[in-house]
Amino acid sequence: MIDLNAIVSKIGADMAAMEDRGRVADYIPQLGRVDPQQFGMAVVTAAGDTYQTGHASTPFSIQSVSKVFTLAIALGRLGEALWKRVGVEPSGHAFNSILQLETEAGIPRNPFINAGALVVTDSILAGHAPRETLGEILRFVRMSAGDDSIHINRNVAASEEAHGHLNRALANFMMSHGTLQNAPDLTCGTYFHQCAIEMNCLQLANAGRFLMGGNAGQNLISAEKVRRINALMMTCGHYDGSGEFAFRVGLPGKSGVGGGILLIVPGKASVAVWSPGLNRRGNSRLGTMAMERLANATGWTVFV
Repeated sequence: MIDLNAIVSKIGADMAAMEDRGRVADYIPQLGRVDPQQFGMAVVTAAGDTYQTGHASTPFSIQSVSKVFTLAIALGRLGEALWKRVGVEPSGHAFNSILQLETEAGIPRNPFINAGALVVTDSILAGHAPRETLGEILRFVRMSAGDDSIHINRNVAASEEAHGHLNRALANFMMSHGTLQNAPDLTCGTYFHQCAIEMNCLQLANAGRFLMGGNAGQNLISAEKVRRINALMMTCGHYDGSGEFAFRVGLPGKSGVGGGILLIVPGKASVAVWSPGLNRRGNSRLGTMAMERLANATGWTVFV
């Protein structure tokens, strides 16, 4: 029998002793101010049991982890038609690269790189005011987490607005190819605020339960869409480090430059980890190590 309490506690102690904690995402000034010494982890099982360690109750900016929730909303609204505007293949490039857009007619490789996430947000916006769309996103996240206190950090959103020039370039390039349907400023503004949603590890782990599937999830979306999202998390959830994460951890996960990672163990658990220092691929350094240790200690993997 797996002793999750002991496993999670040991991982927390091991991570606390690590000296190389990576580098915070200082290109977004508000994120650059976060103390890299922090580490938190929360595991929520299919039965609803919870296990925590470290700074699991400290709120952080989920950044690109938000793309999981907007993708769920977009698939619920558009279904398979979404894939006419964004692909499902790994990119092999940095998350904010414009190179493939130039060679592939403005169609992003997948919904988890920034260009693809902008298309997903644009599809949800669909002529609505950004405030309405952000309200819809927040309602979905709050419902999935069972927590109405989840909110958008306005300071982080403003920091992203002031320094989001590359994302605006991606949006304008796609607009020139007809990939976007709304004004780039509206899509980007909605995207910046979406990324600034603030949660702690326990809230994020609870929010991910709908992706466990089977009787474990909250049935917020269909089983088919759960499979689609998990597949994309496995192949594309860690940008150009997705292959290595799949190789080392063997479970679908989505990272964000705020240092958070959401990991799904189909039918068994939803896991969230946070440590703001990033590795060279833009994923949490300690968070990635912690997820590998959790997978090894529990034997959890989709490759059986």
